[in-house]
Amino acid sequence: MAFLSARVLPFAVLLAAAPGLAAQTARASEYQVKAVFLFNFAQFVDWPADAFPESDTPLVIGILGDDPFGGVLDQTVVDERLRGRPFQVRRYHSVDEIKACHILFVSRPEGDRPQGILAGLKNRPILTVSDADGFAERGGMIRFVTERSRIRLKINLEAAQAAHLTISSKLLRVAEIVTATER
Repeated sequence: MAFLSARVLPFAVLLAAAPGLAAQTARASEYQVKAVFLFNFAQFVDWPADAFPESDTPLVIGILGDDPFGGVLDQTVVDERLRGRPFQVRRYHSVDEIKACHILFVSRPEGDRPQGILAGLKNRPILTVSDADGFAERGGMIRFVTERSRIRLKINLEAAQAAHLTISSKLLRVAEIVTATER
């Protein structure tokens, strides 16, 4: 699939396409694009050393709840490595199942009510991502926003810092920075 071969391009090339992150193509579905974003987030986030107990510990991308990606996320990361680490995709039905995870996509409807989920992940170095309305404003770290067929990012930098994650300025430059609001 031609689109998936684009996943190996540096994320900066994808981001340079436009202010609205116009990495999308007519033949790429919304969740194909989001799968590539999840894969590429790993290049722009630093985790604390204890998030990877062994040198070959895989970088785990998890999906909490219904999987909107089908097999696309698995195809996106197959045979890929980051600093020698392989990628793994895991699916979870509840926060209690999450043992080792580095990037967690919270699907709807879970993302529509993130308080319990985020409380269960508190102080764990897991990058939380969702496309649910208000996710970043309610304490999640990254929210995908689709406007005029383009995917933009809203990032809650305070939430990432509280989890001891460092997000690259390259990623922050193309995102809208938001703060948590009480709801």
